Amino acid sequence: MDAYGESEQRAGFFTMLQGNLALRFETEVLGLTVTVERADLTGSDEIIAVCRRGRRRQAISILELPLPDSPPAGAEWIEAYRCWARGA
Repeated sequence: MDAYGESEQRAGFFTMLQGNLALRFETEVLGLTVTVERADLTGSDEIIAVCRRGRRRQAISILELPLPDSPPAGAEWIEAYRCWARGA
């Protein structure tokens, strides 16, 4: 796929996450177990994970999201995005 500039490249990673990441997985954020419900792309071009604990939801940058010891299928796209973001 052709991707010109960082914004299009980020959108490409988001598309791969949407298509490959097995969602509704549990992980731990600040010592609490949360369920990652979905990934989203914000208006400021940030890829976020929408996490739920009980009735509360919180958006967390996918760059900061801790992965569980047994990562879900497709988590390699999170790692690839993190690698890209460090060099972007």
